Amino acid sequence: MTRKSFVPFLTLFILALTLVIATTSLKAAGELDKIKAAGKIRIAVFSDKPPFGFVDENGVNQGYDVFLAHQVAKDLLGSPDKVEFVLVEAASRIQVLTADKADLVLSNFTVTPERAEQVDFAKPYMKVALGVASPKSAPITDVKQLAGKTLIVNKGTTADAYFTKNHPEVKLLKFDQNTESFNALRDGRGVGLAHDNTLLFAWVKDNPDFVTGIDLLGDLDVIAPAVKKGNGELLSWVNDEIVKLTADGFFEKDYQATLLPVYGDTVDPKSVLLTSEELK
Repeated sequence: MTRKSFVPFLTLFILALTLVIATTSLKAAGELDKIKAAGKIRIAVFSDKPPFGFVDENGVNQGYDVFLAHQVAKDLLGSPDKVEFVLVEAASRIQVLTADKADLVLSNFTVTPERAEQVDFAKPYMKVALGVASPKSAPITDVKQLAGKTLIVNKGTTADAYFTKNHPEVKLLKFDQNTESFNALRDGRGVGLAHDNTLLFAWVKDNPDFVTGIDLLGDLDVIAPAVKKGNGELLSWVNDEIVKLTADGFFEKDYQATLLPVYGDTVDPKSVLLTSEELK
């Protein structure tokens, strides 16, 4: 290569290298800068899981997770209104992250080892376990009663995974939406419905013909925010946010505003809320 031909080659090489460095730097700037540049954070929540995530009669997102989402937007972007809600079903929570349709999932997402292989969970903000609701006239109080019977679950939930793995003798009737599942229970299409006990406590209070005959099944789990796998910058920010909000008593306020009106005195807040010590 002659000196004359080398000069434009070197120029092109430098331009290409500069472009790569600029692209890498932009990427390294991180997800927080992208969110701030967009002026909003996209948060995935449920549309039909009261009192945690639901759309009210006026078309407004409400619930425990939604209350938290507004606080996240306020602390990150300066306003609780700078949030775009992405409505999901249980089975689509991972997909919205991997497809970049949401920045953060706050749809009552129980932490499991299998899910942690696909998303990155932040520090938890709530305790939860499985329960089984059934008609008061024929209560299910022991898993042994479910052998050979039909149990209603939601696809992609911990209840679905738990019974599929541990109780193949139980027939599962699966639905995408919570509304479909609870309607199926009312219609008698299953002897019971397995779901998060925190949800069942609220539902049976509004449906007195049913009871939570099994209120603690399997291990005590936690619910946590989730981000796309490898999104370390946003994960670190959310971790700090959860620690701060817990220490400041935010979740007690969230409970008072969204869960207490539903639970009344039927649920001990300590069975739901995490303390700063439990986060360590």
